[in-house]
Amino acid sequence: MRALRITTLAAAAALTLAACGGGSDGGDDTAAPSTSESPAAFADGTRMKELADAGKITVGTKFDQPLFGLKGLSGEPEGFDVEVAQLIAAKLGIPEDGIEYVETVSSNREPFLEQKQVDIVVATYTINDKRDEVVDFAGPYFVAGQDILVKADNPEGIEGPDGLAGKTVCSVSGSTPAGNIQQNYPEAKLVLFDTYTKCRDALRDGTDGVVAVTTDNVILSGYVSESPDDFELVGKTFRDEPYGIGLPEGQEEFCQFINEVLQEADEDGTLQKAFDDTAGKFIESELELPEPRGCDS
Repeated sequence: MRALRITTLAAAAALTLAACGGGSDGGDDTAAPSTSESPAAFADGTRMKELADAGKITVGTKFDQPLFGLKGLSGEPEGFDVEVAQLIAAKLGIPEDGIEYVETVSSNREPFLEQKQVDIVVATYTINDKRDEVVDFAGPYFVAGQDILVKADNPEGIEGPDGLAGKTVCSVSGSTPAGNIQQNYPEAKLVLFDTYTKCRDALRDGTDGVVAVTTDNVILSGYVSESPDDFELVGKTFRDEPYGIGLPEGQEEFCQFINEVLQEADEDGTLQKAFDDTAGKFIESELELPEPRGCDS
């Protein structure tokens, strides 16, 4: 669905990571999306009207994912997912200071939506059939690929998922990459944590015998960009991971609205700019917005 090339930059470039993304940090690289809709633009009774009238939206996102959702010096998360959330908020007439970010890890994304603790989830959230049984998705807005992170120079010689047989690999509870390993590569010894940073640290320290971490290539590339002397990617993706925006079930009009926002941002270049100003500083990708999956509840 896209050609994606991971580029590991020099260590000096990695020092700029904290400055990228999320117009909330006051940097010059990323202009915050301007609010372009007024509450009156939405029909009474719609979720868009409710949010616009309230002037605020609660967004579930990750706080520990470099390039996509990483809590920065400003105290707010920064990255491509944050920029996507800001695009949606802007089209609702909601300014940046009307966005409340709630840390959302892989295992609690569905519960947070089901319990209405958040209005939307933008958190490297792969669309799959199991999740679609309990929540709805707009998008996808990006397609990543599952890959493997190893120590620099790959001392175990892992070249792909088949090379994980008999080895200890770390992933996150409730994630699609973990499920893929469990189902299709059962000879790997899978260790599960609640966040990928714990997996990264286990790989670095050799905790529990961890010799690899597996999840989406764009997430793992963030760890390489932070510590290029410690880690490298195997660089052979073996499963597509289409990222969508999670919503509570039954909000078909809101889902369609988000798809329209994404389409407009793709056509006018705003989505590509948001990517280039965040994850695109370390990942080369010409975005090709996939066909929306539809919003039937």
